[in-house]
Amino acid sequence: MSEKVFVSAKEVADRAGVSRSAVSRTFTPGASVSAETRRRVLEAAEALGYHVNELARGLMRNESGIVCLIVSDVATPYRSALLRELTLLLQKAGKVAMLINTDRSDGSVDRALRQAIRYRADASIILSGMPDRSIAQLCLRSGQRLVLINRDDEQPGPLRINLDDYEAAGRVVTAFVRAGCRKLAFANSEVGTPSLMARERGFVAAANALGMEVSVERYGWTGYDAGKVLAQRMLTHTQRPDAVFCATDLLACGFMDAARHQFSMSVPDQLCIAGFDDIEQASWSSYNLTTFAQPVSAIAFKTVDWLSRPRAENDDAIHGQSIGLHAELVWRGSIRGG
Repeated sequence: MSEKVFVSAKEVADRAGVSRSAVSRTFTPGASVSAETRRRVLEAAEALGYHVNELARGLMRNESGIVCLIVSDVATPYRSALLRELTLLLQKAGKVAMLINTDRSDGSVDRALRQAIRYRADASIILSGMPDRSIAQLCLRSGQRLVLINRDDEQPGPLRINLDDYEAAGRVVTAFVRAGCRKLAFANSEVGTPSLMARERGFVAAANALGMEVSVERYGWTGYDAGKVLAQRMLTHTQRPDAVFCATDLLACGFMDAARHQFSMSVPDQLCIAGFDDIEQASWSSYNLTTFAQPVSAIAFKTVDWLSRPRAENDDAIHGQSIGLHAELVWRGSIRGG
């Protein structure tokens, strides 16, 4: 005979000699129950190995407590740092984080959202790709909240959190010019996310406003190896750049290593480099990279705070909200005079 796994609240009530509702009140924060009843219920629950079925309780309130995190490239330093902050805050808020690891395509995000609906998730946080508008609206009609982080969809309903990527890129141009650089370049991946493209457009626009041309090169995914390839392409040009803004720190680390070891270039004496994200590796003495800090803690706080608000008519928790955050420039030694 198989061992019984689940213990019911009725069994606890029978052992404690109390009503079923008394058991429920004992395990409901803030509910009224006498000290003696609480003691008896807790002793009975301990003896029987009883645990509250939070999923069933939540579904009775039409809430599962599940928040799906839809993300690709989970191993990259920036992604893992953001996931760490989000999951910690979600857990503190009494929610259950469910990670869905997607590829980089919008189609995989659509499939992930349908999966979130099947699991009765209360919300989904989308860090990668963009859902089809009809899928997003299906989620909203199903009562699910959506959070889009560094996405550019303007449809009503979701919370949208974006950085000032375009403006930040202009600050890099100013830093390069003050360092005496005149041949500027932008190294990007081919992923084409809204944030990466905003950095590219902002950098080019700021340089053009000063009468300077920018060499732009894109290659592969947004990682270290792509940065090395980009350096090999850009540093063999007849007009070799003396300053490069890389769309992410991982690209910048790969670019810097290739510049030093394959082209024997000195950073920052011969080549100034800047990145974006302020991952841990950017502060290592081997890179000492000037970069922009992603406000990871602020992103996580704004997200969980919004998801924790009660649903109310005409509230942002229903109709969505757009939040802009500032990326702080972190000066290190990869730009002269920083």
